[in-house]
Amino acid sequence: MSDSTPNRSTLAPSRPRTVGYENVDDQYLEKRQLKQGAAGWVLLAGLGVSYVISGDFAGWNFGLAQGGFGGMLIATLLIASMYTCMVFGLAELSAMIPTAGGGYGFARRAMGPVGGFLTGTAILLEYAIAPAAIAVFIGGYTGALLGIDGPLVYAVFYAVFIGIHLWGTGEALKIMLAITAIAIIALLLFVIGMLPYFSWENLMDIPVNREAAGASEWLPHGYWGIWGAIPFAIWLFLAVEGVPLAAEESKDPARDMPRGIITAMLILLVLGGLVLFLAPGGSSAAFMADHAAPLVGALQSVHGEHSNLAMIVNVVALAGLIASFFSIIFAYSRQVFALSRAGYLPRWLSVTSQRKVPAMALVVPGIFGFALSLTGAGDLMITMAVFGATLSYALMMAAHILLRLREPDLERPYRTPGGVVTTGAAFILSLVAFTSTFVVSREAALWSAVFYGLLVAYFVVYSRHHLVAQAPEEEFEALARAESELR
Repeated sequence: MSDSTPNRSTLAPSRPRTVGYENVDDQYLEKRQLKQGAAGWVLLAGLGVSYVISGDFAGWNFGLAQGGFGGMLIATLLIASMYTCMVFGLAELSAMIPTAGGGYGFARRAMGPVGGFLTGTAILLEYAIAPAAIAVFIGGYTGALLGIDGPLVYAVFYAVFIGIHLWGTGEALKIMLAITAIAIIALLLFVIGMLPYFSWENLMDIPVNREAAGASEWLPHGYWGIWGAIPFAIWLFLAVEGVPLAAEESKDPARDMPRGIITAMLILLVLGGLVLFLAPGGSSAAFMADHAAPLVGALQSVHGEHSNLAMIVNVVALAGLIASFFSIIFAYSRQVFALSRAGYLPRWLSVTSQRKVPAMALVVPGIFGFALSLTGAGDLMITMAVFGATLSYALMMAAHILLRLREPDLERPYRTPGGVVTTGAAFILSLVAFTSTFVVSREAALWSAVFYGLLVAYFVVYSRHHLVAQAPEEEFEALARAESELR
C-alpha cells in the first residue's frame, strides 16, 4: 500500500464537512505514547474480572428491593445474555481495531466522528461515575470493619490508587491481578461458608405488594420489579467491556484481546451466579435488599456477628472493591487519553509522563469522582453509571453490525459466533436496559443526561472543529476512505 497511499493533501477532501481537522507536528504523538507490550491475555482477563468483581460484593443486592429474588434472577439472566453476546462482538472489534479508545474507536470507524464521540462520551460517563459508587461501598466495608467511613476513606483510596497508576502501567496491572486473586479467594470463602445454610424459603421473604400487577412471592413487586432490578443486575457485569481499552498496551491484540475478554466473562458468570443465590438464600432476601456490605451481613446472620469467617471475608472483601476501583481508574484514564489525543477533549489531558502514563487523564476525572462520592449515594451513582454504560453498549453493537454489513472484507482475526444476530440481540437488550434507568431513578437518569449533554455541547461548539488529523483513529479512517476512492 506504500506506493499507492495518497498524501495528506489528497486525503483532506474525503473528510466529512461537519468536522474540521488540524495537523500537528511529530512531537504531538511522541508526547502521547503508552507502554506497549505491558499486558498478555492473562493480565487482560484479570483486568476484565477486576473491573467487575466489586459488583459481587456490594450494589447488586439493591435489585432485591426492586424486584425481589425472582425479579432479580430474571433481570440477571437477561443481562448475562446481553453481556455474553456483547463480549463476543467486542472480541471481534478489539482484535480488528486495537486502539486505546476501545468502543469509541469502533464507533468512530463505523459511524464517523459524531458516532465515535457519542460512544466515547457515554463510556466516559460510566467510568467516571462508577469509581465514586465503589468508593462509597468501600466506605461501607471499612465502616463495618474499622468504624471508619466517609470523605477521608474516599480521599485516601483515590489518592493511593491514582498514585500507583502514575507509577507505571505494567506495575499497576500486576498489582491489580494480585488484588483480584485475593478477591476471588474471598468469594470462595463466602461460598463455602454459606452453602450449608442455603434454603429456597429465604429467597421468598420479601413482603408481597398485592397492588402490583403479577405480584407473588416469586415477584413481590410484580412484573414491573423485573425492569427495576435491571440496573443492579448490570452491576454484576458492569465494565467488563473495558478490556479493549488496554489494546495499545497488549502484546498481541489480535490474539490476546478475544481470549482475555471472553475468559473474564466466563469467570464473572460463575461468580455472579454463586453470589446471587447464596447471599439471600443463606440468610434472607429482605435482609440483603439494602445491606451496605451484603456478603459480610449474610455470613454474620448465620455464623454470628463476631465470627472469624465473617471477619476474614470483610477484610479480604475490600480487595474486591479495591480491584474494581483500581482497574476502572485505568479505564477512565485510557478513554480520556484517546478522546483527548484525537482532539475530542482538551488535548492537554492526553500528555503522557516519562513512564508512558497519561497523568492528567488519571487525576482530573479522579477529582470529579471524589467530589461525586461525597454525596454518599451509591445506589444513585449505580444508576447514573448504568445510563452511560447501556447507551455505549447500544452504540458499540450498532458499530459491529454496520461494519459487518458495510465492510465485510475487513481483516477479522476473530469472528463473533452468530455474527450480527448475536450483536443484534445485545443491541436490543441494551436499549431495554437503558430505559430501566428511568424506572429506577428518574433523577439519576436526568442528571446523567445533563452531564452527557454538556460534553456533547462541547463537541458541537468547539472540539469537532479541532480534531487531530494524525490521531490513530482519524488516520485509520482517512486511509480507509482514500483506499476506497482508489479502487
